Amino acid sequence: MAIEKALLLIADIGGYTRFMRQHRFGLAHAQDTVAQLLEAVIDASGRFKLAKLEGDAAFFYAVGEDTSPVAKQVAAIRRAFLERREELVIDRMCKCDGCTQVGNLTLKFVAHAGEVAFQKVKHLTELAGVDVILLHRMLKNDVPVSEYVLMTDAVHQRLEPELRQLSQGLEHDFEGMGRTPTHYIELSSLVSSMPAPRPNLLRKLWNKLTMELRSLKYVLGFKEACQGFRNVEVIEDAAPGKP
Repeated sequence: MAIEKALLLIADIGGYTRFMRQHRFGLAHAQDTVAQLLEAVIDASGRFKLAKLEGDAAFFYAVGEDTSPVAKQVAAIRRAFLERREELVIDRMCKCDGCTQVGNLTLKFVAHAGEVAFQKVKHLTELAGVDVILLHRMLKNDVPVSEYVLMTDAVHQRLEPELRQLSQGLEHDFEGMGRTPTHYIELSSLVSSMPAPRPNLLRKLWNKLTMELRSLKYVLGFKEACQGFRNVEVIEDAAPGKP
C-alpha cells in the first residue's frame, strides 16, 4: 500500500428538495439527471483522476504537492455543470419532481491536500487515511452560501494572491478532527452564469427517449433509484384518504 502526497477534491451535487415523494418516475429521472451531470463533471476534471462516485458526488485526486490547479479546475468543472444543467432544463418534457427541479441543482466543492494511502483492487484505486476522512467531514460545514469551494490551509496557502483575496475564513469543528481552519470562495466569483443553450427539437426528443430507456430499470424496480444520494431523502406517499 503506497503512501503519497495528493490533492483531494469532492464535487457534490445538491439542490433537490430534501424530501422527495416516493414516486418511481420522479426518483428514476432524478437518478438519471444526476448521472448526466456527474458525467459532465468528470469530463471536465482535467488532471484529476476519479477515485469513486459517491451517490450524487464525485471524489477526485491528483498525485503530487502542486495545489495550483484547484481554482482553475473547479471553474472548468462548474462551467461544464452549468452548461449541462441548462441543456437539461431547456430539453425538459416531463413534469415529475426529478425533472422540474433540475434548474435548482447546485454544485459545491471541498478540497484538501495531504498524505493518502493508495490501494489498487483490480481496476479500482482505493484511497484511505486521515486526510481522506477530513475531506469527507468537510461536506458537513457552516458555509453560508450554497455554491462554493471550501478548502483547508494546505490548499488556500498556495492559491494565487487574487484568489486568496476572494476567500472568507471560517473555522470548523469537524467530527473527530477538532478545530480546523478553512476558507471558502463563492463559485459565482470564479464562474459567471452561462448563456442558455438554443432549443433543439431533435435533441429534446432524443434526450427524452434516452432518459426513459436509462430510467427503465429504476421504474420497473430492478434497481433502487437515488440510493446513496446525500441530498435526497425519500418519504412514502400517504395512503389514499390519509394526510
